[in-house]
Amino acid sequence: MTYQNLLVASEAGVTTISINRPTKLNALDRATLVELNALMTALHADPSVGAVIVTGAETGKRPAFVAGADIAAMKEMSAVELREFARLGQATFDLIENAPFPVIAAVNGFALGGGCELSMACHLRIASADALFGQPEINLGIIPGFAGSQRLPRLVGRAKAVELLLTGDAIKADEALRIGLVSQVVAPTDLMTTVRALALKFAAKAPVARKYILDLVVRGASMPFSDAERAEADLFGLVGATEDVRDGLAAFLDKRTPVWKGR
Repeated sequence: MTYQNLLVASEAGVTTISINRPTKLNALDRATLVELNALMTALHADPSVGAVIVTGAETGKRPAFVAGADIAAMKEMSAVELREFARLGQATFDLIENAPFPVIAAVNGFALGGGCELSMACHLRIASADALFGQPEINLGIIPGFAGSQRLPRLVGRAKAVELLLTGDAIKADEALRIGLVSQVVAPTDLMTTVRALALKFAAKAPVARKYILDLVVRGASMPFSDAERAEADLFGLVGATEDVRDGLAAFLDKRTPVWKGR
């Protein structure tokens, strides 16, 4: 499939998705979300995918991961259309968060509004030192529409999330690291090398175990602890029936590298 607003490259089990709207600082419009939704749906069904990187394409201006939602397009939407736009973004970002493979946001500049929300849907975020995060919707008289009001408190705590959501202030990469919004901050020139090395490391791990771990981390966060424990025990038993576990345990005892088959 060809895409108008996405650049897609795959190598060694790692797929890199670059949001590509350079004249809009990679802002998200409906067409871009539709493409991203279709791509993520296809990747979910592809067993060769071991990890995904989401980043912003070169803009020719100040670097941008995703500068936000496309405000000019939103200005022309009715209330009903805005709700549909929000639901599309939420559904698309849910596909990212619930992916059976790890998704890493390589944040290379502006990650504001919808861009911050896109990064938060990824399983982890690694930021360039020049990255800028924020949910500035309140400054426009609107609210986050792509689950920013829900994911931000879960990542940084309610008090800090309320502060950021109600001031609309942007924060730099070092502050994002301090509050736990990102896991690493690296030099701009090192960003993609760092992220790709981590993605390759993830992609080399046991596929079934990797999928189950992600499922437990994401799904368990919204479950009572006792229910999450039970889910973990259930999946622990299921993974124990796989060929990968048998070879993984034998390889450890034999002091050799296991061969993962994904079954």
